[in-house]
Amino acid sequence: MLSFLILALAGLAAGALNAVAGGGTFLSFPALVWTGVPPITANATATLAALPGYLSSAWAFRHELRHKGPMALRTILIAAVAGGFLGALLLLITPEKLFAGVVPWLLLLATAAFAFGPFLLKALQRSGRTMGAVSAFALLMAVTIYGGYFNGGLGIMLLAALGLIGFTDLHAMNGLKNLVSAVLSLVSVVTYAVAGLIDWQAVVVLGIASAIGGYLGAHLSKRITNMALLRGFIIAVGLVMAAVFFARG
Repeated sequence: MLSFLILALAGLAAGALNAVAGGGTFLSFPALVWTGVPPITANATATLAALPGYLSSAWAFRHELRHKGPMALRTILIAAVAGGFLGALLLLITPEKLFAGVVPWLLLLATAAFAFGPFLLKALQRSGRTMGAVSAFALLMAVTIYGGYFNGGLGIMLLAALGLIGFTDLHAMNGLKNLVSAVLSLVSVVTYAVAGLIDWQAVVVLGIASAIGGYLGAHLSKRITNMALLRGFIIAVGLVMAAVFFARG
């Protein structure tokens, strides 16, 4: 019953955070680990729990995907599929003990991306710099492989990568970010499921709670006036979670 309550509350909060500003992984992944799910299985399960939110966001931004950009949509989708699959395979061959040691660093990286990503994105847009086709594809592959391996902070990393590649329309960038997140997460989740890494009992509780939290968060977001304070809270949560996992190690 305690595990059910922890997962339900974490799912509600994670869904609400993802709908408002992102950062839900900082709650859903640790909750799974603290209820006894092994770290690699917890990572796979948290990705599946977040997938419905990615899919609905991608659908909501479908019209923005018509905007032209410096990289063709087909190329972006190829990177999403390949990166999601390679990242998932990398997770499958990572020993449980090694992954447990890497987790706090991944949480720190995701927190840093969440904290500094918006500033980097603005700086990139002001500079007007773009990358060559090969470098751009390599960058996108690196970010999607990260997303297939560990989902935390993926959204802001994708936005920063798209900015480096040369996209400037923020609405189109958000649409692409949601589409890439949905595609690579779907590919990685299928790979996890085939390998038997999903905790189906936990994902039902977490997924339903996340869906409810996302619905509530979408309505709550219209009433939030101080987004900086909310972002500060999410960053603090990420740092605390990373510290806790460092202490566990």
